[in-house]
Amino acid sequence: MCDYSLHNVMSRPAQIEDKIVTTRFRNSITRGFAASGEPDVAVCLLPGTEVAFDENVECEPSLGGGLFGTKKLGQRLARFRQVNTEDPHTHHDALEFPDGQVVLVTRLCEGQRATVLQLPLVNGRVRAEKQAEPETTPRIVEPLLSP
Repeated sequence: MCDYSLHNVMSRPAQIEDKIVTTRFRNSITRGFAASGEPDVAVCLLPGTEVAFDENVECEPSLGGGLFGTKKLGQRLARFRQVNTEDPHTHHDALEFPDGQVVLVTRLCEGQRATVLQLPLVNGRVRAEKQAEPETTPRIVEPLLSP
């Protein structure tokens, strides 16, 4: 899924082993993931997708919007999830880290590289990106991350 603020950006679903990078998209108020080599194409993750960053993740602190430097999380693995889904006018895309930290994707510093490790299972199989299926709640089986 891509956050509401990326609906006017060309996008595609994530695939296993995609190389992605945190990006601020043109004509958008937010950041998200772009495919390496395709800076104008948002890569949309389903809840439960697991990613591994090349380096420890950095983000803007929750207060100050980057005015006070960046925060180093000391984490490289994350699971994509959505938060605040009851409020349609706020960002929903977030990453949850093994230590329990949850960070909105739009707060991630630009230029961080990651690899898609695992997609969620839907109806007992990895969701096929080009196959039309009714939306269901993704179910993780044997997750790579454990709290």
